[in-house]
Amino acid sequence: MLLKLKKIFKSLRKSKDGKTLVANFGYLSLLQVAGYVFPFITMPYLAKVIGVEGFGKIAFAAAIMVWMQTIADWGFNYTATRDVAKNRENKEKVSDIFSRVFWSRCLLMLFSFLLLVLLVYLVPKFKENAAVILVTFLMIPGQIMFPDWFFQAMERMKYITMLNLLSKLLFTVLVFVFVKDKNDYILQPLFVSLGFILSGIIAMYYILIKWKVKLRVVSFLSIINTIKSSTDVFINNIVPNFYNAFSTLLLGFVAGSTANGILDAGKKFLTIGSQFLGVFSRTFYPFLSRKIEKHSFYAKINITVVSLISFCLFLCAPFLIKLFFTSEFSEAVVVLRITSISLLFESLKNVYGINYMLLQGYERQMRNIMIVCAFVGFCISFPLIHYFTYVGAAVVYTFTLGLMGISSMIFVIIKQRKNENIDSRRLRA
Repeated sequence: MLLKLKKIFKSLRKSKDGKTLVANFGYLSLLQVAGYVFPFITMPYLAKVIGVEGFGKIAFAAAIMVWMQTIADWGFNYTATRDVAKNRENKEKVSDIFSRVFWSRCLLMLFSFLLLVLLVYLVPKFKENAAVILVTFLMIPGQIMFPDWFFQAMERMKYITMLNLLSKLLFTVLVFVFVKDKNDYILQPLFVSLGFILSGIIAMYYILIKWKVKLRVVSFLSIINTIKSSTDVFINNIVPNFYNAFSTLLLGFVAGSTANGILDAGKKFLTIGSQFLGVFSRTFYPFLSRKIEKHSFYAKINITVVSLISFCLFLCAPFLIKLFFTSEFSEAVVVLRITSISLLFESLKNVYGINYMLLQGYERQMRNIMIVCAFVGFCISFPLIHYFTYVGAAVVYTFTLGLMGISSMIFVIIKQRKNENIDSRRLRA
């Protein structure tokens, strides 16, 4: 497997597109380091200081933010990336796309905030954790100001990456300085949110001042039309929350913060692996939008690398949990082992769903696949979480991703074979 990877990367370095892909992959990887690995560094310290209950409260708030963030993103991280990548030489067109997407996301953020306030007011569990939930929400305006989709589409990750890295490093240091006891757990999401906001300010400076992209005022009708154009992709993005984020919320209601803490600890390493998959997917997305014939090449790289990562996580689960957490998190080993398998399924979903079906205009078909699979995951989450708590939540996550990944792969294989048959008939005619 390693020899195969070596040959693939050697061939990448020989072409111009390959060099661009490698460079973008490196910069996107550093951005993910800034966003995920630095908080990961604080994990052993936080596990010791705030304990499993504090971890659980942070995880509960983070699960809610997945829903709020998905609403604010509304699929633009794919549709806007695709549109800017195709028009990046046209500065006026780029400014128009950027402006419409920016104001659309601001409107969606306002809607999600009002929805969140209503939930905090009406739901006792939300009201009990109101402070940590509202503090965690601060990361969403930061993410809107830091449109990584734009840098990805323009393939200009270099200038912003190091500044983003430094800002995340600063707020990671603040965790060690200010978090001193269990009651300080709320400072962790606060520092993460401030990191997003600082990065966002820097990003807007580069986009508007350095690169002279114009942020225009657009009509309300234009905003509504922009939102409508990404609705199918939004549905593709929101439905996984019905088995993933919902499982975390349901677990919090059924088994409390301690169970959420164990689930979150086991999935922390999976999050790093998942973000690595995201880097891979996003690196190739603008490239494949121009050269879809290279898809099989991308598929080989992705699936080979992910298989290796998944195997390592499964094998090293006891060592990783023991190294990064205290003894009260020991049950997270089984969570990590179950969810490590899901990385391979997520790879199939990225390869055949996002980086093929979306690019080939099969948004609705992909939406339908995601809805059906998520509905199955939603249904099985109730009995599995009720009887098996965090283990049940891990099984729901892995099983549902498996359905999504395998279904996407089967759809693409059937479509490709049909197209090959049509082409062969035309040649014979």
